[in-house]
Amino acid sequence: MWQAIALSFGLAMDATAVSAARGLGRHTARDLVLLPLLFGGFQSGMSALGWLAGAWAGHYIARYDHWVAFGLLAIIGGRMIYGAIRGGDDEEPEPGSLALYLGLAIATSIDAAAAGITLPLVPVAPWIALVLIGTITAACSAAGYLVGRAVGHKLGSSLEILGGVVLIGIGINMLIQAA
Repeated sequence: MWQAIALSFGLAMDATAVSAARGLGRHTARDLVLLPLLFGGFQSGMSALGWLAGAWAGHYIARYDHWVAFGLLAIIGGRMIYGAIRGGDDEEPEPGSLALYLGLAIATSIDAAAAGITLPLVPVAPWIALVLIGTITAACSAAGYLVGRAVGHKLGSSLEILGGVVLIGIGINMLIQAA
């Protein structure tokens, strides 16, 4: 059981960091609900796909996952930086679009598909591991978002630039780790 919990926390870290970065900038209560639900659902779903695809898809997933994740995170991070530099701090906060949230969920869960291939090696039923992955990711994402939001309120909305840099940094880290 501990292996499944450790795997779940490991997979949740990217989603947690992205949630915290999202909380630094403009935010609404809707973000606090949608981000954890999408991140937890996608982490669990992609792990299930990896588990079902097995060894056949593992090679293909591992070959391109880091590039896809980097591209999505770089685009989204770049848009956050551009939006913060462009200004508009006096405007009402805009919730993120569903397309943005889906892009973030996909980018942070691609590695879960590769990890899903290893689920038969974890000494619990795979469905228990999938539930743990989704639940822990959702909880960590909500906590990360709240921490980012608290820091953002104290230090100002210009921290959206930092959030964009963090997203790009996560993408670069994925490329480095894959090399």
